[in-house]
Amino acid sequence: NFDSRPSKSNVNLIVIHNISLPPRIYEGNNIIDLFTNKLNPDNHEYFKSISNLKVSSHFLIRRDGSLFQFVSCLERAWHAGESSWNQINNCNDFSIGIELEGSDYDAFETKQYVSLKELIQSLINEYPIKDIAGHSDIAPSRKTDPGPYFEWDTIKNCFDELINKN
Repeated sequence: NFDSRPSKSNVNLIVIHNISLPPRIYEGNNIIDLFTNKLNPDNHEYFKSISNLKVSSHFLIRRDGSLFQFVSCLERAWHAGESSWNQINNCNDFSIGIELEGSDYDAFETKQYVSLKELIQSLINEYPIKDIAGHSDIAPSRKTDPGPYFEWDTIKNCFDELINKN
């Protein structure tokens, strides 16, 4: 679930999301199946409402800190939907989406933050990243993730330090 970025698009934004399938269940391959169009709608009642969605993310960080990549950062993943950042619409055009396995109702794991920081460092070293935002920041009328348990202070401090190094 991706396509080409617009030709003049600069990747300069990281967008943080949360996801769990079904909601608040943190096991199995349902997220992977959703991003690869293999989610079986008969496996859970909730899946019937989302099985036809065509969504993806560049990266997924599981509860144990393991990292999966679904889409090249050079391509446009379909993670942000209708969105805007700094008065520029269509954040998928210029952002990298990172999904954390989690929800708005549970704290994230320390291992996830360790992986996230390492990934952010790699992305800053490779792309002209200028900002980091939550899905709720770029689509505030539609989205609430990464949610109230996400440790923004920790990540923004790390992000600022890395940006100032480069």
